[in-house]
Formats: sequence, structure tokens, C-alpha cells
Amino acid sequence: MPEGTFNLNYFLKGALAGGLCCSITHGALCPVDVVKTRIQLDPVKYNRGMIGGFKQVVSEEGAGALATGLGPTVVGYFVQGWFKFGGVEFFKIKLAQRLGDETAWKYRTPIYLISAACAEFIADIFLCPLEATRIRLVSNPQYASGLMSAFPKILKQDGLIRGFYSGFAPILFKQIPYTMAKFAVQGAAAERIYKSMGKTPKDLSSGMNVSISLASGVIAGVAAAIISHPADTLLSLVNKEGAGGSGTVMQRLMVLAKETGPKKLCLVGLGPRCVMIGSLTAGQFAIFDTILNLTGAKKFHFTDPSKK
Repeated sequence: MPEGTFNLNYFLKGALAGGLCCSITHGALCPVDVVKTRIQLDPVKYNRGMIGGFKQVVSEEGAGALATGLGPTVVGYFVQGWFKFGGVEFFKIKLAQRLGDETAWKYRTPIYLISAACAEFIADIFLCPLEATRIRLVSNPQYASGLMSAFPKILKQDGLIRGFYSGFAPILFKQIPYTMAKFAVQGAAAERIYKSMGKTPKDLSSGMNVSISLASGVIAGVAAAIISHPADTLLSLVNKEGAGGSGTVMQRLMVLAKETGPKKLCLVGLGPRCVMIGSLTAGQFAIFDTILNLTGAKKFHFTDPSKK
């Protein structure tokens, strides 16, 4: 594996591509996320499914309500995508270089998992305050007019830790398993697709490689959505003003989990989340590959050294 190919310039291009792909996809799906979050926060009121939820929000608050939280969504997920996709590329390549081609190929799935977990932990430190702001705006549209007014208000009212990091534990429980599944499943699914075609990435055009990223991304997104859904529900609940009482974050999470029950934690809003995360993940991998191609960077792929 040539050292010069994957240098600082490559990692910066990967981080930029990651920031843009996450920002674009999460921003585009903001209306879906608004409805999903409303269903999770108030399933009694929003009990008509995804389509019914859309109609309910629009009829009660107008179409503009579907863009609630768009500011923190776009900014937060650009920052998160920068560290997540850029971090996965960094950790994955550095581990592969250290282990050598043969060992890296043999242990590619653990490398995906470790790289994703490390990158996501770093990314969530930056994402959590913006995600808390988004959920506060979605759960209470009258709270503030947008990111710039909500951010200082939350800080003044609740302080740094309670206001912005109450959801840090659930965001880790949600995002780390989600990201580990997302990258490992996408890598495995793409590998199977290439194998079924009897081709490797270097044998195909950039457009065909993007198509394979798109298809494998759908599979990865649905798997990741199912795995991370209970924590996603808790994250939505704990960031709602006054939710879970006045104890520590863990005490509040325990109260909310008990009140909600395992069935609702696992199933309420799961359908919309699978639709959202499946399409979002597919879009992210496709946009990531496209932007990398536009920058002139060649994406790293694990390769079987016996077939070189």
C-alpha cells in the first residue's frame, strides 16, 4: 500500500466529502426527521403513521414547520460528517498500513468496526450540542426562531452540560453502534456486489462504483437504523424540556426508558426511521464517492493480496 497516496491531502478531501454528504442528506431529510421526532415525543397525538404525521404537522403549523431545526441539522451534520467520514478513512487506512495488506484483508471487518467507533466518538462531541438544539426546536417550535437564538437561550437556561450534553450518553449508544454497522455492513455488501460481478473497484468506472455504493448503502442504512433505534428514541425524549425529572443524565434516561417500555423504545417510529436512514445512508455513500472523485482522490478499498 503506497504511503504517499493516502496523505494529509487525501484525509482533508475525505473529511470535506464527509461533511458535505452528511449535511446535504440530513438537510434534505429534515421534514422526515421532524415528523419522526414528533412521533417519538408524542405518540398519542401523532398516531397516524408517517404520511398522517406529515399531514397533521402541515395542517396545524403550516408547511414551514417541516423545516424546523434545519439550521442546527445542516451545521451539526457537516461537522459530524467531517469527523466521521474523515475519521473512518484516517483510522482505517492507518490500521491497514500498520497491519500490512494480508493481515488487513483478513481483519477488514474488525478494522471497519474499530475505525467507525473511534471516528464516531470524536464526531459526537461536536454533534451533541447541535442535536440537542435541533430536538428542542422540533419538540417546541415556539422555543426560539432558529439556531442562533436557541443556542444561547439553552446555555443560559440549562447550562452547558444539562443543556447540550444531557443526550451525550444516548447519542453515543445510538451513533456508535449505528456507525459501526453502517460502515461494516456497507463494506461487506459492496464486497459481495463486486464479487457477484467478478470485478474489483479498479475494473469499473467511477459511475458504476458510485452505483454500488448507493445500493450497498441502502442495505447498511436499514441494518444500522434497526440497531440504533432504541437509543434514538431515548435521545429524542431526554432532550425534551423537563423530560425524565431533575436527576442525573443516567437517572433521567432510566426513568424515561421505564416510562416508555421496551416495545415502544424499539418499535415507535421505526418504519419512518428505516425509510429515512436507508435513503440517507445510500445518499451519503454515493455523494461521498462522487465528491472524492471530483477532488481527484482515489478512495481506499481493501484488496485481497492473493488477487493482486
